[in-house]
Amino acid sequence: MASIAGSMRIAVLGAGKIGSSMVRSFISCGHEVIATGRSQATLERASRLGALATRDNAFAVQRAELVVISVKPRQLPALVSEIRGLLKSPTVSVVAGVSTRVLEGSLRVSPAYRAMPNINAEIGRSTTALAGRREHEWSRTVEEVMSCLGSLFWIEEEWMDAWTALVGSMPAFLALIVDYIALGGVYVGIPRELAVRAVLDVMRSTAEHLLQRPIHPQQLRDEVTTPAGVTVEGLRILEARGVPAALIEAIEASTHKSRKIGLTLMEELKGVLG
Repeated sequence: MASIAGSMRIAVLGAGKIGSSMVRSFISCGHEVIATGRSQATLERASRLGALATRDNAFAVQRAELVVISVKPRQLPALVSEIRGLLKSPTVSVVAGVSTRVLEGSLRVSPAYRAMPNINAEIGRSTTALAGRREHEWSRTVEEVMSCLGSLFWIEEEWMDAWTALVGSMPAFLALIVDYIALGGVYVGIPRELAVRAVLDVMRSTAEHLLQRPIHPQQLRDEVTTPAGVTVEGLRILEARGVPAALIEAIEASTHKSRKIGLTLMEELKGVLG
């Protein structure tokens, strides 16, 4: 087993959007990375980041001390066919919906872990979940490596689909909210660039406020809201238009989608494995 504090050779299979973010983060932590991809553009980007880039997944896994699978869900069955039986190292998968039990069985590897970062790994600020055998001797090393992406939370594996929806998808949800709140500012006369910067600043400071006190978000809302004031008028419209319910339903729908993807992939893997 590699030293917990030492540099490792990590294979990132699938250096796409999230994969390239992980490549950048792992290299910034001092690790050596072998990155794979199918397109020339992906390989060139990985190479520019400092990784050894290759199309050969078998080559990558046979030379790695830790393997991270970051392909699109539909690409997983083909990848399993390519590398099954070759893995000698612990494996972390960021593919939505596929359990560690299925990963260990289909890849013939142990231990396997599941992780779910988000797009903020691009700036070293991912909020990443990790699930798997925390009691295993490799768990501390896997935790340290995945912490290169940002903050890390060990969670129960049964929560992973919900985490995928809540945290994996949240940057998209928040970006939409930022855009439309800023458009509200434009509608009432504030220049767009200023409105966007102001919204982002308030989002950041509000998050810090809630972390530092800490209080229930509802308490902060009530502290801002005065009787017959400006804020309560806006809250009335949000409630009337069903915004709170829509946000909850969005998380629920995304969770169901993650589970559906996992079930579909498990059926496809059964076909691959016979």
